[in-house]
Formats: sequence, structure tokens, C-alpha cells
Amino acid sequence: MVTSDQRRRQLAREKFERQQKRREEAQRKAKRRTRIIVAAVAVALVAGAGAYTNFRTESAADAKKPIEFPSSSPGAESSPEPKADEPKMAVDTKAKYTMALTTNHGVVSITMDAATTPRTVNSFKHLADKKYFDGTKCHRLTTGGIFVLQCGDPKGDGSGGPGYNIPDENLASLGKPGADGAVTYKAGTVAMANTGQPGTGGSQFFLVHKDTKLPPQYTPFGTMDAAGLKAVQEVAAGGVEGGAPDGAPKKAVTIEKAVVDKA
Repeated sequence: MVTSDQRRRQLAREKFERQQKRREEAQRKAKRRTRIIVAAVAVALVAGAGAYTNFRTESAADAKKPIEFPSSSPGAESSPEPKADEPKMAVDTKAKYTMALTTNHGVVSITMDAATTPRTVNSFKHLADKKYFDGTKCHRLTTGGIFVLQCGDPKGDGSGGPGYNIPDENLASLGKPGADGAVTYKAGTVAMANTGQPGTGGSQFFLVHKDTKLPPQYTPFGTMDAAGLKAVQEVAAGGVEGGAPDGAPKKAVTIEKAVVDKA
């Protein structure tokens, strides 16, 4: 016959065993959550590394893939096959030009040298004259790994372009890559985004708001003035929507008007 004291000990032991099982189960669940989180972070870091390595433009189908730019480089568009011809040369290839971007955060004035980037300057002059950039949004801000504000897409989602491609220019001016295969794009630099492949520039470009290391494959074609750089840095200081290091800027940026004139 079981005494009352034995019964109490038995119940206490069973209670202890149930508590122990619950603790073990909680630990297993915690470990599973940790593994899931670690895996998710690893995927995000891999994606980010791709994005900050090639400043690519991306197609709508690629919109959620890393931007090579830029994916963890300034990302430009994965442009569709060209459907139009590059505009005929109409700029003075020995002159300097200024591109004034009137935005809702002030004017960003960009000095461009047609002697070193003639086809890029010619394309921007052609597009600006057609009011191609007017009313467009700067759709991408990066504040980690690379530090750029990306603009020039009439669709505002990273998938748009003018229907033609322009070749890479002035890459030698970036200097010799380091052991990591990267060069430094200085704060204030304005460069072309592309698909990650040579000769795939379109209309998307990026404004460097802090020294950024990237492969030397994005045409550096201009330099922002001090006021323009400050305006872009203020946008960058506002951060990215949702708190991520890469995405739409919290302080939305609209190019109200773009004008390219001979300096």
C-alpha cells in the first residue's frame, strides 16, 4: 500500500519530470529559431555582398535579387535588350558640361567632362533635353557596405532604361584595384549603374555620399558640388525605409527637373 508521503514524493517527481521536459522542449525550439535566424542573416549577407559588389540595374523579375552595383554595389538595371539606337554625338567632346538636378531637397549640380566620357555626357544631354528625368524618383539608397543614392529610372523601381546602352568610359581613371579587386569611388562621385556586364549602361546612375569601394566597372562621369553632396548626405542620414541598409530612402527624393548645359 502506498503511503501518503510516498504519493507526495511520486507526484513531486512527476511534476519535476514534466517541468524538465518543458524546459528541454523550450531549449530545442530556441535552438531551431536561432538556426533559422542565422540562416536568414547568412542569406541576407550573401545577397548584400552581391549587391554591393556590382552596381547593377535590374529588371522587374530581378527586383528582389541583389543589385550588383548599386546588388551590394550600386545596382543598376538589368536592362532589357536595346530597342533604340544610342543618340548621335551632339556635344563638344573637348568641353565640360554641367548637369543641374533640381530636386525636392535642393539643386545637385554635377560637373561632367566630355573629353573623358563623351558618349555618357552625350546621352545625358540627349535625355535631359527630352525631359526624360523630370518627375522621376531616386529609388535606391544604400547606407551599409556601399554608400550611394541611385537615380535615373523613369519607372522608379530599378527596372527602367532608355532602350539603348552606352559603353563604359573613363574606367582607367579609377586607378589599379587592390587585392580585393575594388577601387575607391570618392564621396561626391557620380557614376553609371549597369547590369554587371561591360557596355550595359543606360540611364540609371548613382551619387556617392561616402567613400565607397567597388569593382572598377562603373563609369565615373561627374562630380557633385559641395551643396549637392551635402543634400545627398542629409538624405542618407535620414536612412532607408524599414531600417534596412538598402532600399527606398525615408526622405523621398524626386528629380523635378534635369538640365544639361555646356559649362
